[in-house]
Amino acid sequence: MRFHIDYDAGTMIQGWIVPDNPLAISRVVVSSGGRRIADVPAAIFDENFKQFGWHSTGQCTFQLSEAQVPGIAEMRDLELYDSDTNVRIYRRLPDEGLLQKRFLLVNTGIEPETGLQTALFPFFRHCYFGLHRLTDEVLTSVLGSDVMPSLFLSGALIVPRYENFMMPDMMLTSILVQDPYIEMATRMLWLRDRGEEGADPARRWRLGPLAEAATFGAEYDLTDLRSLKRYFRMMPEPAYRLLYNPLIRQLATRMPEDRLFPGHSIAAIEVIARVGIVGHRERYDAFVSSLMDRLEIDADVPDAAPPSAEVAALAERLRAVKPVQEMLVYDVALTDAVKDTVDKIWKA
Repeated sequence: MRFHIDYDAGTMIQGWIVPDNPLAISRVVVSSGGRRIADVPAAIFDENFKQFGWHSTGQCTFQLSEAQVPGIAEMRDLELYDSDTNVRIYRRLPDEGLLQKRFLLVNTGIEPETGLQTALFPFFRHCYFGLHRLTDEVLTSVLGSDVMPSLFLSGALIVPRYENFMMPDMMLTSILVQDPYIEMATRMLWLRDRGEEGADPARRWRLGPLAEAATFGAEYDLTDLRSLKRYFRMMPEPAYRLLYNPLIRQLATRMPEDRLFPGHSIAAIEVIARVGIVGHRERYDAFVSSLMDRLEIDADVPDAAPPSAEVAALAERLRAVKPVQEMLVYDVALTDAVKDTVDKIWKA
C-alpha cells in the first residue's frame, strides 16, 4: 500500500491510496474524536498509477469535502486511515504546542524505546512507531511525505535502505545503542518466550522466519553454561542472523538476509557518523539531554529501565562463551567507541 496527501485546504482534503491489490478500489476512513464518521472510496482516475504499474485502473485518488464529510472544515482532530490496513495516513490537530520538526529515533534493540516514545508523542502531530513492521511501500510513503512537518518516527529501521530520507535538512536523526551482550541476552530470552507461539501452527505465522528460531530457543536451559555452548553450536540460520552483530547488520546492510563481512564494520562507522545524535544506553542521561536540547522542548522523560536480573545474569554468562565473543566482535568495537566518544564530549 502506498499513499500521499496532496493538500488539506480546510474545506477539502485530497490524496491518494494505492492498495496492494491492483484491482481493488481504495477506501479512506475518516475519524474524529475517536469516532469513525465516514468511509469514502477513491473516485478519481489517474493514468500515472497505471503507467507506473501500481494499479490496473488508476482509480486511487480521493477528495473529502462537505459532501462526503459534513462539517469537515470545523474538525480540528480529524484523522484518516486506509480502510484495508488501518494505517493512519493523515492527522489534523491544532498547531498549539506541537513541534514543527521531523524526528527519527532508530531503535537498535529488539524491545522498543517506549519511555522516550511516550514522553515525545504529545509534541508531534504525526507519530509512527514500530517502523520495521511497516511494508516498504508504506514506510517510503511516510518518509517521503511533505505534508507532515510535525513527525516523530521510531523503529528498528535498516538504515542504509532509507538513508536518502534521513538527510540533516529533512529530519533530525538519533540512535541509542547498548551493550551487545545485554542485547544478545534480551534477544535470546525474547525468542525463548515465544517458543510456544512458534510451535503452534495457528500462530507461528506471526513470527515469520523467526518461528523456527523461537522453537529452537525454547529447548535450551539458558542458565547452564554447557547448554549455552550447545545452543551456539546448533542454532538455525534465522537465530544466527538475529544474534550475529545485529547493530552492524542494521547500520551496514540493506536487507535482513545480507551476509556480513569485515568491511561492513567500516561502513557502519561511516553511517553512524552521519546520524544527528548518537548515544549509549549506559550514558542515557547524556543522550536525553542532547535530544531535548536539539528538539527545544522541556519534557519529563523517565529514566532508562535497567536490564532485568535475568537479562543481566544471562549477559554475564554469555561473556564467558567464546563463540559469543566472536559473534559480537564488531558490535562491541562500535558500541565501545560510541561510549568513549560520549564520555569525551561530556567531560570536555
